[in-house]
Amino acid sequence: MKIACSIGAGPAEAAPWVAEIARALPQAQVSVDAVDADYAVVWRAPQAFYDRQTRLKAIFNAGAGVDAVLSMRLPPGAQVIRLEDAGMGAQMVEYVVHAVLRHVRRFDRYAALQADRQWKPLPPERKVDWPVGILGMGILGRAVADALRALGFPVLGWTRTPRDEVGVHAGEAGFAPFLAGTRILVDMLPLTPQTRDLIDARVFAQLKAPAYFINVARGDHVVEADLLAALDAGALEGATLDVCRDEPAAPDHPFWRHPRIVLTPHVSAVTLRSESVAQIVEKITAFERGAPVSGLVSRERGY
Repeated sequence: MKIACSIGAGPAEAAPWVAEIARALPQAQVSVDAVDADYAVVWRAPQAFYDRQTRLKAIFNAGAGVDAVLSMRLPPGAQVIRLEDAGMGAQMVEYVVHAVLRHVRRFDRYAALQADRQWKPLPPERKVDWPVGILGMGILGRAVADALRALGFPVLGWTRTPRDEVGVHAGEAGFAPFLAGTRILVDMLPLTPQTRDLIDARVFAQLKAPAYFINVARGDHVVEADLLAALDAGALEGATLDVCRDEPAAPDHPFWRHPRIVLTPHVSAVTLRSESVAQIVEKITAFERGAPVSGLVSRERGY
């Protein structure tokens, strides 16, 4: 069995992955430059990497989003497989819950008051007045929803396909009702042709005002000019953004200096190598036995 790894900028980034996979699967040949491998473990691998592979059974994406893999010309018979949590769920919950509480408890306002040396208690907010709507109810989305419900927030969800879950809207028909019931919008969708530019002025206008926006998914979901306009018009009280269209954000990007935007460098859920390798090894072992494997990605749907 041959396994090829292409992680990040080059061999140095891939080396720890190669070593851990090799320890877990001593019967396998694991390397950065393997040709005609049976399996590939990738994160933003170049097209030249895929061009060297002619017999891949599966491509394991070392992250939650598979849009970078699906944008490549892939071997036709290879199944794309995503990681399912692998330590990212807890991080995502922490990030989103922090962003929600920072705003609802007005810690953002208190930071501004401190900068002005103002001792000014603000009226408390009721959680019931801040329903959270989560775009994308996959494994990570459901983990965030459960955590926010446990804190007492009303939570809605939206998915592309119907779900038999209370509070989850689906499809085009369910999008407007979902937005109308949402005051804090959390984007956790995969990036597909259907979700690109989905979050625009019409979306911000349909939220319960004044609203708040959190993006831990992809910057390409958002029309950035519309987001800035909604902030400046007061339709949005603020935004916490872990992503933007072009990363890293250029020094002159308006997100850096907007007073009501918190910008972080795509760190809401960082891939944990040991947890990821354990899951990949488990799935490869299942493949070799002919057993079912979870996390299969539909190239047509994009997730």
